[in-house]
Amino acid sequence: MSAEVVPLPRKRPTLDPMLSLTASGMNAVNSVILERMQSEIPLIPRLAGHLISGGGKRLRPMLTLAGAELVGYQGARHHKLAAAVEFIHTATLLHDDVVDGSELRRGKAAANIIFGNPATVLVGDFLFSRAFELMTEDGSLRVLKILSHASAVIAEGEVSQLTAQRQIETSEDRYLQIIGAKTAALFAAASQISAVVAECGEEQERALEDYGRNLGVAFQLVDDAIDYDSDAAEMGKDRGDDFREGKMTLPVILAYARGGEEERKFWKAAIQGHRSSDEDLAHAIELIGRHNALEDTRDRARHFAKRAVDAISIFPDSKARQAMTEAAHFAVARGY
Repeated sequence: MSAEVVPLPRKRPTLDPMLSLTASGMNAVNSVILERMQSEIPLIPRLAGHLISGGGKRLRPMLTLAGAELVGYQGARHHKLAAAVEFIHTATLLHDDVVDGSELRRGKAAANIIFGNPATVLVGDFLFSRAFELMTEDGSLRVLKILSHASAVIAEGEVSQLTAQRQIETSEDRYLQIIGAKTAALFAAASQISAVVAECGEEQERALEDYGRNLGVAFQLVDDAIDYDSDAAEMGKDRGDDFREGKMTLPVILAYARGGEEERKFWKAAIQGHRSSDEDLAHAIELIGRHNALEDTRDRARHFAKRAVDAISIFPDSKARQAMTEAAHFAVARGY
């Protein structure tokens, strides 16, 4: 008698362990966010609240809290700093939506569509200022240096992406430099500062920074794959935004490099803004699928996620390390 062995389905990674680990701390962080986004100018909390309450994952401040759990920090300084991290992130999103002319953010109308570009930019500036107030209140020059440097690097990354826009010859190395600055820098800083407030040694601080940086790269790689892989309801933004904006993301870079002469002509015209219809997007998706560019993009994301997990292997096994490990796997497996 023989029986067929049917493997059990592998559990899809989730953020649930991270959410559970940081739930109490995030309550404190959210209280700081709510308090510090207030202003006597009613438009400021209205506009800021539109995005802050818009259902984002709050992954970056969670990294600060999870890192503190990982190293056994018992204080409360990291709550204000995690709020500062979220303010920096929100400010960059507001500015990004103006630069990109986005119409959707997290499934809702983008702030610039509702409130206009000038107000959106200025409230982004307000949130940056609030972030720096929180940093200076902490009193650590080391923390201030890390987060202020990250803010400058993010801005450089956004400018670099702008100059690479509609440039079909953008290389994979250039692309990785851009996302390392515009996305991974804040992930790295958010993780690193938890070791600083806990007064950890250089090895632990570097490990947390490496974890955040590699996680950030993996996260952005998947974001760029999702633009050609999911519908707008799942993503919370218009499908094909990157395509219509002429952004050279990795799926396009790979498909262009692997395509024949006719395919390259299409990509050149599309990235320059001459082929941007729904039919053109469908053709782009077909070409990306033909050359396995989405799966290869996710493979690269898995590589960086593994590096993130390896970085925190120096710490003893714990709920915090397990949650951070699953968060890295979630970053790759997610569809939104």
